[in-house]
Amino acid sequence: MVNTRKSYTVSEAQKKLEHYCAYQERCHQEVIDKLQRLNMIPEAIDVIVSNLIHNNYLNEERFAKSFARGKFSQKGWGRNRIVRELKLRNVSKFNINSALSEISEEDYLLKINELCDKRLKSLKETNIYKRRKKLTDYLLYRGWESYLVYEKVREFIP
Repeated sequence: MVNTRKSYTVSEAQKKLEHYCAYQERCHQEVIDKLQRLNMIPEAIDVIVSNLIHNNYLNEERFAKSFARGKFSQKGWGRNRIVRELKLRNVSKFNINSALSEISEEDYLLKINELCDKRLKSLKETNIYKRRKKLTDYLLYRGWESYLVYEKVREFIP
């Protein structure tokens, strides 16, 4: 059986990954996975990743901050979900904490209120207990802290 996958030199792969990282912020794990899909050997992967870091194409702290801001503002994720997703991408604890500091407490509370309003308007359920359950599940799934979720559910559905 003939291997039909294209092989790349280190410089070709370097250029390809520079474009990949310039297009959007990437974490180290995404870059390593991409290089492995390009059939690069481990030594070449190390060289390319270190060059990307040195030339500032790859910066895990910048990625983590961008990821946290984007997921919070666009998808309405809470801190728990953001932390879980960053851990899945092997982002360091220091960078995760740095990323969470990007979200102000005021914006955080405004966002959960906004999500509660939006979700309650879309719920057709008339039973108060089922409404509470649906709102609670909605917020917990998005990674909001349970103490905050229960406080908001009591506030919005007395």
